Amino acid sequence: MSKLTLILATLVALEFFYIMYLETFRTTSAKTAKVFKLTPADLSNPTVQTLFKNQGIYNGLLAVLILLAVFVFASKIATVILMGYIILVAVYGSLTSNPKIILMQGGLAILTLLSTLL
Repeated sequence: MSKLTLILATLVALEFFYIMYLETFRTTSAKTAKVFKLTPADLSNPTVQTLFKNQGIYNGLLAVLILLAVFVFASKIATVILMGYIILVAVYGSLTSNPKIILMQGGLAILTLLSTLL
């Protein structure tokens, strides 16, 4: 795998670790409210907190899988599959929630996928 792919994939993993941090450990913070465009009252709802924490763990594990794919297994196939999955989820989010999600969540994954395939 190229150095560019390693760097981009690492940035994608860091992005997902950051999302995990916001959703799991800083669930009711002002930064989390701003990033997800929710009110502090919304984030104080126990159901929302549980959903966010579950989503955060999912994002953290996705970051771990990315790092395993590129550094432990050095697998282009696994990297392509993970980046493709992230892009598809970002497309879904952009269609159902906020059009900017394709770039915010999928932008680095798109670049990583392109660098992996080229």
